[in-house]
Amino acid sequence: MAHSAKVIDLYDSLLDAKDDRTRAKIIASAFESLEDRYPELRDMATGSGVRQTELRLQKEIEQVRADLSRDIEQVRADLSKEIAEMRVDLTQKIASSNVKMLFWTAALLFAQMITIVGVILGTRMG
Repeated sequence: MAHSAKVIDLYDSLLDAKDDRTRAKIIASAFESLEDRYPELRDMATGSGVRQTELRLQKEIEQVRADLSRDIEQVRADLSKEIAEMRVDLTQKIASSNVKMLFWTAALLFAQMITIVGVILGTRMG
């Protein structure tokens, strides 16, 4: 009931006001009292404020998505390049190992052949 009395008092004050300037002052005072009584009204979000925030966030999300997609593509490209380089390096190492193995196999076969020839000649001479 106290709120109704204040509203009626405001109404009466407005009716009793002699000019527009006095009425404007009474209305401004009423708004000031309202803001003092409910300070959270100053921080209350408006529909347009919420919409602007939503649009800004959507734009930021799209930017993050674009940046992330670009970063992922860059990582893929770098990884593909590294894999190709490793493949070439591994192929060269395998080829080098094959050449070394072939050399040692040929050397061992030659040594075995000389040993066999030596054994054969040794048994004929002896």
